[in-house]
Amino acid sequence: MQRNPPLSFIMLLALIVGFSACKNNGKPVEKDIALTPGELREKTITNIRDELEYAAKNGGGISDSVFLNNVALVKDYYSKQDYKPVWIENDSWRSPTDSLIGFITSARLYGLFPDDYHLVAINKVRRRFASDTSGKGDNRDAALWSRLDITLTDAFFQLIKDIKLGRLPNDSVSLRKDSLLTPEDYTSRLNEFRQNNNISQIMALLEPGHAGYRALRESLADFLKNVSGTVFTKVPPPKPDPVSFRMALQKRLVESGYLQTDTIAADSIQLVRAIRAFQQDMGITVDGQAGSGTLRLLNLSDNDRFISIAITLDRYKLLPESMPDRYIWVNLPGYYMQLRQRDSVALYSKIVCGKPKTRTPLLTSAISDLVTYPQWTIPSSIIAKDILPAIKKNPDYLTMKGYSLVDYEGVEIDPYMVDWTKYSRGIPYKVVQGSGDDNALGILKFNFPNKYAVYLHDTNQRYLFGQAMRSLSHGCVRVQQWKELAYQIIRYDNNDESAEEVSDFIPSPVEDSMNSWLEKKEKHRIPVRKNVPVFIRYFTCESKDGKIVFYDDIYGEDRLLQARYFSGKQALGAGY
Repeated sequence: MQRNPPLSFIMLLALIVGFSACKNNGKPVEKDIALTPGELREKTITNIRDELEYAAKNGGGISDSVFLNNVALVKDYYSKQDYKPVWIENDSWRSPTDSLIGFITSARLYGLFPDDYHLVAINKVRRRFASDTSGKGDNRDAALWSRLDITLTDAFFQLIKDIKLGRLPNDSVSLRKDSLLTPEDYTSRLNEFRQNNNISQIMALLEPGHAGYRALRESLADFLKNVSGTVFTKVPPPKPDPVSFRMALQKRLVESGYLQTDTIAADSIQLVRAIRAFQQDMGITVDGQAGSGTLRLLNLSDNDRFISIAITLDRYKLLPESMPDRYIWVNLPGYYMQLRQRDSVALYSKIVCGKPKTRTPLLTSAISDLVTYPQWTIPSSIIAKDILPAIKKNPDYLTMKGYSLVDYEGVEIDPYMVDWTKYSRGIPYKVVQGSGDDNALGILKFNFPNKYAVYLHDTNQRYLFGQAMRSLSHGCVRVQQWKELAYQIIRYDNNDESAEEVSDFIPSPVEDSMNSWLEKKEKHRIPVRKNVPVFIRYFTCESKDGKIVFYDDIYGEDRLLQARYFSGKQALGAGY
């Protein structure tokens, strides 16, 4: 007869099984002291494997304060080398370790935040090792060494990603297909670094090659030398309390050294001079007026400016790695357009862009044709917001504005014959402004395919180019030097392939035709065979003559990205 095992044996077996399950599924050990260097190495290997198994099941967490950003990459790398440590040899650093920690510490020079690469956790462990003067405590803790090793590897991989691709999401404008990073890219660079200890060279090869990026990055060191992390006085709008505005403005200008004192009220001449000096230093239009754009720049902290630099550097990483030899570059916050020939500027022009309520969209396209004395077909968004309410009040509005109402077959419609009460969001007609000197598009338009119905064009309000803040249009880009841009495009289009530089271009007969049509006020289309790429972008700072200048965040794009991707990040005054 078979006897059942005693109850005490069953309970003991259950405890053993339960303990084993807890050991396998719970957190890795917090402390694991080794008695010899050899034992430290073996225990470190075991702990690295356990840490990574745990992290893979727990969202990258390897401790209460450290989470791996690239747990799959890190685990795969260690598994292929039998979980041997990367950065340590027995209880000593390998030579690349100090280079990596030094690079992380100076990450601000790349527009990065050191804390994103576990610097706090790394330094905490280093201090623990340094305080173990006996060499038998923390210096023999295999659990501590394993966590540090894993953390450093994760930091290295994150640096590669952020320097190559940036931290901003890809979008429909960027459509980058030439900047993918494969797992082999990460591991090959880590192996190269371990062999050659050349981290600066590795990272330099990952950075964009754009001249604007290089100039901004090179100017960043000087910017960082001159910031203090000071929290400046916020200047309120002048209304409804002009007295508080003036007092805060004076105090803010004193804090930056543009005025001597805020104990005695400055007169208007002193304020204008101080504001002009600030505007000059910021690289914005110097008019001595504390308008909305100047106030936004006054209210930016040094940390805000650093984040704008970081965002701008990342925006360069969203551009194609190789830009065309010749292209049009429109920077909306800078209110300028450039025709670029490789790294040189062949033509510069002021622009007027969309109001914050009718933003100029970011896009990539190419000039397809030019139109002299164009008609303006008003976008449906403007019809719904502005024109339809005005027509409902007075159908004569279209005639007064010089607009025509036409159906989609081109037949002109009498606005008095339409029951406007039926429409609230849009209308089944087109509203067209005829060509002429009063046309909103001016007398020349540059077409490029896009879904927003926007163009580059001349304007009938050329006086607006004299204003400091030029986000004033319904969305199109008005170009001050429109005629010179047209000449450049036509000459490029009609010269042979040997004429590579602007100086090599010779006038084309098409220019004479265009001038004749403009003089006669005739509408003609000039096709462009060598389509000139157009990049409309949003860069709120850049380097000029070695100094970083900041532009007004006219559409709040930087503020949105700062809140979404850089919230709470402090790069300045943190004692790195």
